Amino acid sequence: MQTNFSLEQLADPHVAESEKILRKCVHCGFCTATCPTYVLLGDELDSPRGRIYLIKDMLENGRPADSETVTHIDRCLSCLSCMTTCPSGVDYMHLVDHARIHIEKTYRRPFKDRFARAVIAATLPYPKRFRLALRAAGIVRPVSGLLKRIPLLRTFAVMLDLAPATLPPASAAARPKIHAAKGARRGRVALLTGCAQPVLRPEINEATVRLLTGQGIEVVVAEGEGCCGALVHHMGREDQALKAARRNVDAWLKATEESSLDAIVVTASGCGTMIKDYGHVLRLDPGYAEKAAKVSAMAKDITEYLAELDLPEQEARGLTVAYHSACSMQHAQKITTVPKQLLKRAGFTVRDPAEGHLCCGSAGTYNILQPEISAKLKARKVRNIEATRPNAIATGNIGCIMQIASGTKVPILHTVELLDWAYGGPKPAEL
Repeated sequence: MQTNFSLEQLADPHVAESEKILRKCVHCGFCTATCPTYVLLGDELDSPRGRIYLIKDMLENGRPADSETVTHIDRCLSCLSCMTTCPSGVDYMHLVDHARIHIEKTYRRPFKDRFARAVIAATLPYPKRFRLALRAAGIVRPVSGLLKRIPLLRTFAVMLDLAPATLPPASAAARPKIHAAKGARRGRVALLTGCAQPVLRPEINEATVRLLTGQGIEVVVAEGEGCCGALVHHMGREDQALKAARRNVDAWLKATEESSLDAIVVTASGCGTMIKDYGHVLRLDPGYAEKAAKVSAMAKDITEYLAELDLPEQEARGLTVAYHSACSMQHAQKITTVPKQLLKRAGFTVRDPAEGHLCCGSAGTYNILQPEISAKLKARKVRNIEATRPNAIATGNIGCIMQIASGTKVPILHTVELLDWAYGGPKPAEL
């Protein structure tokens, strides 16, 4: 793609990076075939290629974002299926990230949207606040229908619909602690506890700690670690996202001072994508560029790390599992076969649903901010999963778990919960 940025514009390192990305696009349109929003809506501007044109026009002309551009960028899931498909290697992830930051800085959204986004950004990344909000949701849920008729509060009605009816108690696994390895110590890792996950499904971190320590791995929950920053990063709130990234970098590097870490283990693939990108998002920060790159290099999805442990093969369990590969797992981190291999080795029969490349519609806060599109993608995903006739569903991302669970009665678990059970842990309650 030909670009016409001025030398003054290219002096901005963010613009210079986006210009290089834009130049790689050759308009081939392969991305349209695998883009969930284009598949659903059939609008060129709701395809990666269309959005690239909008971003190019906005950045090249140095103008504030307009409502049309914002509409189509907001509809992007950041599933990155387009990057898997693209034959030219267009780095759409960092291009749309830049576009969202530009939108946040130059576009004034309607008050109802600003209000909803501000509440989300002030609540979801903070476990204590999130837990309080979910408890309050249980009280307010009876008036959800009324809220849907009030434009200012419609997004909050969507949140009420998504909030679980019951909330598990807080788990000790989320507190700063060193969990000792059982038997001879084979390794030492730090664990990201996350923000939404320990509130919604604390058993995921519990299963992770149990499985790793049982395999001789010391697990460190570092003092000061928390939300990875992905939720606000995808909302264009750069300062808040970078603050979260710096906090985690400091926490994990401090943990390495006590004793070296083999890895920083992440059990939510959306968070893993963000942490593996810390080196990029903090590349211009002289105080953190090198440190962030070091942390990114240590970050591993839990299945990546478990694959290195050479877990013993188990007898068949007679349980068929449909494996849902989260977009952040398969498209962003390019982890596709390892989770399925681990499940098979643990004795499960694994099936791949049709259209596995298409997003389930969760995508961080997308199911809150774009509920209509999200609901259609969820229905499509559930239909394909149920067609495999599984006894259970496995995936590696908390957002996908909550999204898919709201559309099916088939039990859905994190991959690590099934592996923990196979290697001596308790049978998951969902089963």
